[in-house]
Amino acid sequence: MNFDLNKLNKVFDNRIRVGIMSALIMNEEISFKDLKEYLELTDGNLASHLKNLEENEYITVHKGFIGRKTNTTYAITELGKFAFQEHLAYLEKLIKNMK
Repeated sequence: MNFDLNKLNKVFDNRIRVGIMSALIMNEEISFKDLKEYLELTDGNLASHLKNLEENEYITVHKGFIGRKTNTTYAITELGKFAFQEHLAYLEKLIKNMK
């Protein structure tokens, strides 16, 4: 099997975006605060990667309030779930064929 770079999704080249998608695929939705703690990132770093995923329509953003405090949560879209699973499936296929 030849390695075809075009079958890997460039959006998931970054480990932070892989971490975000991994967290979201396992949770219906997750808050900014929880993602920040889980991935041990700064606000700005996390925000820039979330923006990239949102622009690619892989996640949705919901801004709301808990009492008087803002609460931003994120969820994976069907497109995002499909793209991430395809990316992971190709990586698994590559690994299996290297044995």
